[in-house]
Amino acid sequence: MSAAADPVAAWLEAHAEGVPVALRTSVTSGHHRVVTRTTESWVASFPAVTDLTGTSRSSRVWVPGPLSGTMNLFAAVHARAVGAAVVGTLAEATHAHLTPAALAGALDAGVPLDGRTVVVAGDRLDPALHDRAADAGALVRHYYGAAELSFVAWGAHAEDLAPFPHVDVSLRSGEIWVRSPFLCAGYDGPGGPLRVDADGFATVGDRGALRDGRLHVAGRPDAVTVGGSTVEVAEVESVLRTATRGELYVIGLPHHRLGGVLAGVLTVAGDHAAVRALARSRLPGASCPRRWFHVERIPVTAAGKVDRRALVSLLSGEQGRARRLV
Repeated sequence: MSAAADPVAAWLEAHAEGVPVALRTSVTSGHHRVVTRTTESWVASFPAVTDLTGTSRSSRVWVPGPLSGTMNLFAAVHARAVGAAVVGTLAEATHAHLTPAALAGALDAGVPLDGRTVVVAGDRLDPALHDRAADAGALVRHYYGAAELSFVAWGAHAEDLAPFPHVDVSLRSGEIWVRSPFLCAGYDGPGGPLRVDADGFATVGDRGALRDGRLHVAGRPDAVTVGGSTVEVAEVESVLRTATRGELYVIGLPHHRLGGVLAGVLTVAGDHAAVRALARSRLPGASCPRRWFHVERIPVTAAGKVDRRALVSLLSGEQGRARRLV
């Protein structure tokens, strides 16, 4: 469906015919993971989304991200389903659907947000960024979800997320499990992180905590969010290690516009040229490391596992030094 000239029309046609849809997501290692779901699993959430966003037939909705992304496709499908107009610029819009990085970019550029509702997803929305947008006159709404789970929690920002209507949230050893009418049916082809138990609860491995009715999401330890796209680090590492003599690890580093970028860390500096060339040829978009570093030794925990937090500190100069490769 994602290859259709009009993905929104294709989705609505599938709904009219009562057939499931296949949605591409998580581009990693040159391959698309395909999530399958009934159209009703989205339609069931429309009333709550309509109420929470204040979208109506008179609304004008701007969705600048590619419709190959499920969060963007959902926003466009929802707008058309309720009769709202989908417009091409923020200047025309009453509602906008953005990633935190796109919202920060709009604020940095001085784009007028006064009187507009901005729905933010795809990554964590910090309270400070929410406050910047609110000070600029925007009504900000934020949600956490996943392509496999759809909506999980909703609020003003990442510290204000309450379970989405009709969603049961359970924390199991720090892992977020949910049960709702909005879950996908599974995968078409190679699987992904989705696990479902006998009681209908599902998880994609994100970790978090539930305190005072608020869900605090820590993310997935083996994934990095880049510009709203979730990249599986293990898959990137498996591709790149075919070109190395020494050790190689991939981590996420903060980025002012994209939210995060991938960095490749090598213990043999001479591997750099071959690994970088392989990355550029095999790893598209968000899954291609933008920065490369050389360290003499990879830090490990007391249990002997790679200490990725210490590695981030090493690369940022907070703890020791790493050499940037160009």
